[in-house]
Amino acid sequence: MVLPVQLLLAAVSGWLAYTSYEPLGWWPAGILGIAGLYGAVSWREPSLRRGALLGFVHGVTMYLFALPWIGELVGTFPYVALAVSCALYAILTGIGGVAIARWRFGFLVFPLLYVAVEHLRSSVPFGGFAWVRLAWGQIDGPLAALASVGGPALVTAATALAGCALAAIVLARGTRVLGAIVAVTVLGASVATGAVTAATAPADVGMVEAAAIQGNVPRLGLDFNAQRRAVLANHVRATRELAASGARPDIVIWPENSSDVNPFKDPLAYEEIHGASAAIEAPILVGTITEDSHGYYNTMQVIDAEHGAGDYHRKVFLQPFGEYMPMREFFASITDLVDLASNFSPGDGNFTVVMDGVTLGVATCYEVIVDAAYRTAVLNGAQILTTPTNNATFGFSDMTYQQLAMSRMRAIEFDRAVIVAATSGVSAIVHPDGSVSQDTEIFESATLLETLPLRDSVTLSARFGSSIQWGLSMMGVVVTLLALAMNRRSTRRGE
Repeated sequence: MVLPVQLLLAAVSGWLAYTSYEPLGWWPAGILGIAGLYGAVSWREPSLRRGALLGFVHGVTMYLFALPWIGELVGTFPYVALAVSCALYAILTGIGGVAIARWRFGFLVFPLLYVAVEHLRSSVPFGGFAWVRLAWGQIDGPLAALASVGGPALVTAATALAGCALAAIVLARGTRVLGAIVAVTVLGASVATGAVTAATAPADVGMVEAAAIQGNVPRLGLDFNAQRRAVLANHVRATRELAASGARPDIVIWPENSSDVNPFKDPLAYEEIHGASAAIEAPILVGTITEDSHGYYNTMQVIDAEHGAGDYHRKVFLQPFGEYMPMREFFASITDLVDLASNFSPGDGNFTVVMDGVTLGVATCYEVIVDAAYRTAVLNGAQILTTPTNNATFGFSDMTYQQLAMSRMRAIEFDRAVIVAATSGVSAIVHPDGSVSQDTEIFESATLLETLPLRDSVTLSARFGSSIQWGLSMMGVVVTLLALAMNRRSTRRGE
């Protein structure tokens, strides 16, 4: 009966971790999920092989619940394949976790292994897949404050440590008191970090009135891009309506794909955008497709009625199997779904554009999950951030809410307000503390208008976040190899 109980515990722990993500957002469940996982790999000292199975069951349960929105775009098989592929990394967590759990105080170092595996999954192959990180589920909890110190990696480590400490309390083994101390310390340190950050918030260097335009799409489904002129018309109309209300924002943000008609190739499209800018008397950041001799780009382009075309951000971190197809010929021999993937080229900018004298950091849609995107922007002078995104192809799924949580975490991480502009929702205004002051519903035409702070401070995470993540990951690799070596030596002695 031991194995069925361990498997059930691993599956339940994966489901608990999933429930910490938006739109459920039960952040304590993320801690309980890790507690359950550590309990599964430590109870009755399972074999390494069984640990691999437990890790996989935990991971595949979490990903199957967290990623159904992928199926909205490409169907069930690719969604399940992605979930299983991500769960393969959790096999490493299970194997290493079993070896580490055999140490009396292994619960103190298991979080390092968890961070290392999460880092690996978020990096390789094809740039990795960082969508389901433990940190994202903590956006409404006290641990989110640690993002300003060490980014999502430190939040993940703290969440895992709190969960392992809870498991240590339950499992006892002479670690109950230490586990309680660690759990209280982690939560206390997070609360203290948040309080100190709030009390010592840097002075604003200015204010900007920003508008986010959600023009909406003609109808649901993948084929909305075939109606790109209607999408452009929706955003032009919403902008003109805002102008007619008497609003005069300093900058206007349109979403990704708000004009899939290239305004530099289509005079009518440029005229419509130019006219909207003239009506609102402000520059507009437009999501469009541009091209040069090297290929096509997913571009956020500044267009100003007074000054014409200005700065632009060409999406650097493209979504594999969506915006480009790695190993296209190989996968084409397996499935014709490869034809759904675009063939964009990556940009090479510094993730900033200047609008009306304001340096704006831009992470287009998928880029918000990549630590380097906004970090690069802030280190290059970004005073405020924006996440223009297109979520229309994912319907009413959880995707847009999960992505909004990432933008909120980035706001805390870099101490910047974030403007989220989505074609069909959810658009939102996020303040530097991660709070949302305004948001929209899905599939409605709406505008958001608010005066937001500009800041030039540089958080510890902006400066050292990458080093902290690599440091935690390398320590995780070292302690896991050490635990495995000691386990092997112990096994040989027993033989």
